Amino acid sequence: MTQRILITAGGGGIGFAIAKAFVAAGARVHIADVNAEAVQEITKQYPTISGTVGDVSKPADLDTLFHEVQNRLGGLDVLVNNAGIAGATAPVVDYPIDTWNAVVGVNLTGTFMVTQRAIPLLKRSSAGSIIVMSSLAGRYGYPNRVAYSTTKWGLVGFAKTLSLELGPFGITANTIHPGAVDGPRIQSVFEGRAKISGHTVEEETNLALANQSVKKFIDPADIAALALFLAGPHARTISGQMFPIDGDSKASI
Repeated sequence: MTQRILITAGGGGIGFAIAKAFVAAGARVHIADVNAEAVQEITKQYPTISGTVGDVSKPADLDTLFHEVQNRLGGLDVLVNNAGIAGATAPVVDYPIDTWNAVVGVNLTGTFMVTQRAIPLLKRSSAGSIIVMSSLAGRYGYPNRVAYSTTKWGLVGFAKTLSLELGPFGITANTIHPGAVDGPRIQSVFEGRAKISGHTVEEETNLALANQSVKKFIDPADIAALALFLAGPHARTISGQMFPIDGDSKASI
């Protein structure tokens, strides 16, 4: 069976790594992303990847997305809820309510609305899977990132509820919890910290790695391989579980 995959925020980073892994395994993939240029470039480069430009927090965009999923894929076997935004860096007492609402709107409400629309399609699959991208911040507190951490914890309860409701239909639901992912994004974080702290970028990097037993940042391809396994034939009885992939981190960095 050729798997049919929908990946939100599939236009870059972890989402694109997951898309490439599924394509390499012979799947047909549809990505959704707010970055129109990325969607255009990826769908041009990969014949088995189609795409829709849109925001998961906007119902009208989801109308378009699922119309195109049905037309392009003819159904759905795997949903990867990867879309999320970080929000502001500020203590709770100063956290802007507009930013809080925006983060909740994408990370929680957006994930809810996408999943709600995907469930009828997944119920028609012989092996449906839902993968929800949480975070290291969904296992620990995250000072000055309250909206991000709260939503990533909320996704755990969401996936657990899905596993209970959808298990009778053979649909699994699990969360993946990446730590610091290697790449330009984490390097820019360390550069920003270095400017504030007076440390070098190397010192800030070492401080972050000191939080981990395994002194290595996460390769997006490893996250993709985990997603591929959780959606595969050997994980049909694995559901409602949290899967950290964080070098055995002791707290959010």
